[in-house]
Amino acid sequence: MGIPAAAVVAVLWALFALMELSDLFDGMAARSMKTVSSFGKLFDPFADVFARLTYFVCFAFTGIMPLWLFLIIMYREFCQLFLRQLLAEKGVAMGARKGGKTKAVFYMISGAASLSLWSVRSLGAFVDIQGGLAVAVLVLYCIAAALSVGSFLDYIVQFRKITANQR
Repeated sequence: MGIPAAAVVAVLWALFALMELSDLFDGMAARSMKTVSSFGKLFDPFADVFARLTYFVCFAFTGIMPLWLFLIIMYREFCQLFLRQLLAEKGVAMGARKGGKTKAVFYMISGAASLSLWSVRSLGAFVDIQGGLAVAVLVLYCIAAALSVGSFLDYIVQFRKITANQR
């Protein structure tokens, strides 16, 4: 006897909400207490990327997220982490930029939409809208990937400015 699909869906939604809400509340707490640390500037984005890449790889494995979009996002995130590490070696901890925050919101939205699609498929619900939902998920992933590339280009520009000023 397996675990009922409804129970699995409920647990996955709870985990997704916990991940995303903890990120939101952590940021709100740091801003309200005006506590920004070099460690936080490095660890918070790392933890966010780790969590989001985890659910993206699951959606890629199930076929909901196209592998090519996952690879664009994954490579961007690893390159970004590498640039952050290079700056950290120079004693600079660059915080999140507006484009990166927008990208993160679209990661969350596309993750929620993917989980919605997976949920209705697993429960056999709303069969008549599953095709439209799958198209919407694909569009959201394309937007997230485009924002990902755009924010990375912005980060490269900022990285070059910072490193040029240190010479």
